[in-house]
Amino acid sequence: MSTAMTFGQKQFIPTAPDKGSFPLDHEGICKKSMVRYMNCLYGNNSDNSKCRTEAKEYLACRMDHGLMAKEDWSKLGFKELSS
Repeated sequence: MSTAMTFGQKQFIPTAPDKGSFPLDHEGICKKSMVRYMNCLYGNNSDNSKCRTEAKEYLACRMDHGLMAKEDWSKLGFKELSS
């Protein structure tokens, strides 16, 4: 039977990235806005520029419910849509 560690092998210690990683929405709090965004992408041949309103709604839901860090809209590419 083999072990997880073999002699001379360094142990892997995972670290979270500074950005780009956030908790999954296990409870489905933002599922409706996520589905609207995904449907928009599907209906527009994955052209996300046509789904900016849906994307902003989804990100706002995630920020409002602590599923991602609150960021200024301009840092998320929504300069002209800032509220």
